[in-house]
Amino acid sequence: MADAFYVPLGDERYAATEHTSGPWAPGAQHFGPPSALLVRGLERLEAPHPSLIARVTVDILGPAPVAELAQRSWVERPGRSVELLRSELSAGGKLVARATAWRIATSDTSAVATDAGPLLPSADAGTETAFPEDWTGGYLNAVEWRAVRGGISAPGPAAVWGRQRVPLVDGEEPTGLQRLFAIADSGNGVSHFLPGREWLFINSELTVHLRRVPEGEWIGLDAVSLVGPHGVGTATSTLHDDSGPVGTGAQALLIRPRQAEGG
Repeated sequence: MADAFYVPLGDERYAATEHTSGPWAPGAQHFGPPSALLVRGLERLEAPHPSLIARVTVDILGPAPVAELAQRSWVERPGRSVELLRSELSAGGKLVARATAWRIATSDTSAVATDAGPLLPSADAGTETAFPEDWTGGYLNAVEWRAVRGGISAPGPAAVWGRQRVPLVDGEEPTGLQRLFAIADSGNGVSHFLPGREWLFINSELTVHLRRVPEGEWIGLDAVSLVGPHGVGTATSTLHDDSGPVGTGAQALLIRPRQAEGG
């Protein structure tokens, strides 16, 4: 098995490795790696001027198998100041995920930039965090996790740092945005408070708003999950690098007792 999440096969096709497998179903990927692969496709779209991806929404249209994925990316709405980008992933001819992004032309606003908010304690100050006993999958072990408040194995809000142990695509160094999206889809797992053997708390999408591109290998998640009375919840995260918050992430959650599965 290649020491990466994906092996490029040419023609925008990628073989997913076991490092992508998630805890929810055998043979299905955790959606951190596919989210990062979608962002990689968006980043590779040529920009006519200096610009920054300001918002990405990843819609999860079905399970992504640990198998070959095909990708296509394009500029859906070009513009001088604001552009709408799109990327899609398919498996076996079936669309499994799509991402849309707003890319905004950059300018110098350093004189009016606001305080991003408090820093998290550094990853060096954190402790390695364990997972609930029933959580398995290559993705969890392909990321180094360190908790600075709460923990993945403990229920409730938590702040953790994550660092990829393997690259996104074999032979490539991940960009800051790719590193961020490989971690950002874990907000609901980091801040879970329901036992996974009894409850589903899976996300149907991930939306990230960014103010700048993160730097360094470590991505911080300061996450909380909230559940309403009708089977719908949200997981929200403040996303960090070593210098402070870089943006916010949010996930719409399906909340359901496992005995009620099937729809």
